[in-house]
Amino acid sequence: MRPLFHPAIEDLRPEAILYALSDPERAAIFAQIAGVGSSGTCSALACLGERIIPKSSLSQHFKVLREAGLIRSERHGVVMSNHSRCSEIDKRFPGLILAILTAYGRLPVERNETLETQ
Repeated sequence: MRPLFHPAIEDLRPEAILYALSDPERAAIFAQIAGVGSSGTCSALACLGERIIPKSSLSQHFKVLREAGLIRSERHGVVMSNHSRCSEIDKRFPGLILAILTAYGRLPVERNETLETQ
């Protein structure tokens, strides 16, 4: 299996983060991953509101989020777990993620306090 690309925190660029979160579906997926606190799997994130996202589209969204440095993905057999890199990103670009998710009105429910205090 091909290894997954995860950029180092010092290689993250704000324009890549802005591009990745410019798509409302990706922003919603990222907000869910950030709110989960542990990991978001493809099957757990397949529903956004009333819309069901095809697995192939979800895979592409995860790839864009991963390559922008927003998530870290790990394979466990056939399951792919996705973890938010919010705290790392906030150290590099303070307030960026909070500002973007606030603009969408998509703050992660369980992470509001964490994002606001970082």
